[in-house]
Amino acid sequence: MMSLRAKVSGVIAILAASMLSVAISAPASAQTNPLGYGSAQEEDSAADKPESQRAIEAATAEDEDLPALTKADVDAWLDGLMPYALREADIVGAVVTVVKDSEILTSRGFGYSNLESKTPVEGDDTIFRPGSISKLFTWIAVMQLVERGEIDLDKDINTYLDFEITDAFGKPITMRHLMTHTPGFQEQFKNLLMADPALYLPLEDILKSTPPPARIFPPGETPAYSNYGTSLAGYIVQRLSGESFEEYVERHILEPLGMTLSTFRQPLPAQFEPYMSKGYNSASEGEAQHYELVSGVPAGALAASGEDMGRFMIALLDRDPALMKPETWRQFYETIYQLTPPLNAMALGIWQLNKGDLRIYGHGGDTNFFHSDLNVLPDRNVGIYVSVNSTGHEGAGGTLRFAVTTSFEERYFPETITPVGPRLATAKDHGALVAGIYESSRTVATNFAAILRILGQQKISMNEDNDLVFSLFGAPTVWREVEPYVWRHVDGYERLAAVVNEKEELEYVTFEPISPIIHLTPAPWHRSSALWLPLVAGAIGVLLLTLVFWPVRAAVRWRYKAAFPHRGSEATAFRLVRIGAVLVFVFIAAWVYILLTLLADVAGLGDAFVAQLRIAQFTQIFLYAAMAITLWNAFIVWQSRQSVFAKVWSSLLSIAVLIIVLFAAFNGLLSLDANF
Repeated sequence: MMSLRAKVSGVIAILAASMLSVAISAPASAQTNPLGYGSAQEEDSAADKPESQRAIEAATAEDEDLPALTKADVDAWLDGLMPYALREADIVGAVVTVVKDSEILTSRGFGYSNLESKTPVEGDDTIFRPGSISKLFTWIAVMQLVERGEIDLDKDINTYLDFEITDAFGKPITMRHLMTHTPGFQEQFKNLLMADPALYLPLEDILKSTPPPARIFPPGETPAYSNYGTSLAGYIVQRLSGESFEEYVERHILEPLGMTLSTFRQPLPAQFEPYMSKGYNSASEGEAQHYELVSGVPAGALAASGEDMGRFMIALLDRDPALMKPETWRQFYETIYQLTPPLNAMALGIWQLNKGDLRIYGHGGDTNFFHSDLNVLPDRNVGIYVSVNSTGHEGAGGTLRFAVTTSFEERYFPETITPVGPRLATAKDHGALVAGIYESSRTVATNFAAILRILGQQKISMNEDNDLVFSLFGAPTVWREVEPYVWRHVDGYERLAAVVNEKEELEYVTFEPISPIIHLTPAPWHRSSALWLPLVAGAIGVLLLTLVFWPVRAAVRWRYKAAFPHRGSEATAFRLVRIGAVLVFVFIAAWVYILLTLLADVAGLGDAFVAQLRIAQFTQIFLYAAMAITLWNAFIVWQSRQSVFAKVWSSLLSIAVLIIVLFAAFNGLLSLDANF
């Protein structure tokens, strides 16, 4: 499951970390390729040479220009990369597994699975938490039932449920929508992760005790990555099979593949505990954290060893008949839900992650403490899995796992890097259309967590060369238009695309590698951070100055023995308006506390958090009171003989409170909904 720290950006920019690999190890793109692989000129000249000469030149090129994908070379590369990377990222331990030609080429552990006891990570038997990579097991389980005729991908899912998902937008949700993350659900945080086993509920109980998240998009139209949708799919597997989801996966996926050190069961069964890595915030903090209990088991509860994940990758590459028939595998991989050509898209649950001309399928995954990435390269019969057991310095664990898989692919497969084409003549006009403020389709709209939508907005701008500039991980990256409404990252392989309607109006933007699961939509004016954050900052400044100068003015009067200048209603209004400012800050402080709690520990978002949330929701009464007070104060001041400055300031106070009220209203802070 995606960690909350990753969600806050709204765009899930953590999914695009691959370009940071150059900061960790030298990419293969820096190596020369004198034979010019892939050029028509080279192919024509090579055709005139004797076969023996071509074979010698190919072998020489492989030896001299490209590292050989062997256990010895991969191990040497990892030994040079991983210890340094873990140290720089402040991560306790990691596992890397590489498969090739239906065999585990290498499975290596680095760092520690238990920092206190200095227990090293072992590639063969140390268990990590792959997070949302668990979803691939869920989708295979679904396809097994599709193969048996028990699930129709295009039938209303209410057909298979014993509770109802109410229709919205005039359309029901289908299993195909769940598998492509297009059911239209908003994000949901409540009981996403738990720390206390006493609070843990089985899948059926958690789904029936928690109302479904609101539907904010029509089904099938907008990808919005959904843990809840995957949980629904897993529950359907459970109901139709007559087995618990955990039992079904054991019998029909784990056991056939020989994944003996893997389980979806929670809490972790005793036989796996000796092999389980601890999870950490960081190596420098050094404190082992709790075993995370994932309420939506099908969405992210897997625990698995590196070698077991290698066996799973082999099954994906071999299209293992022990799991599904060839036709079902073909449907799984080749049913592409392409909303934004030519960008990578979603298949039936598995993502296209193509890099340059290299075809890749895969999935990423995060819990609070574990961060993982899995890529399989079907044309090369190669796969790589990376998992780290710490969030690391400023979330470095999330970027490291993608950097390792990308560096691996750049090292051994030069087709990941293709030249950036020339800039189009339309770059200026199209860039001007795209430049703006955007929010993520994976978002919240109907409760207090909607505040994360505006806090996570992203800006796309245009430079003097008419290229787009879009920040990833705090660093600006440049994108050149290479096809109409398609831009290419000039220092990488990622593409960004905009979709416009018949009137040439912008509908959305997305970019690789998040294009299969998230769209960026232009932020409307009433939620634009460019407008509201400066307004809110100014409003807080006005209120704060009012409070600061209250005791200052009193001290000056005391020092010079001056009388208080107001009488009657003017005096009452003077004092009440400052109390009103205090009430506004009480409201703000309550919500800051709620948001800090939300971000600090996803595992704490249960009933106790709801009680705190209700208190914060109650403080909106203070906001309404402050609004009434400042309006009355402005009326009194303007009716009096006070100075022009006093009259203007009284108006500014009313406007400041109004800005806070509108900001809160537009961003969910006045909602009484506790289903978050």
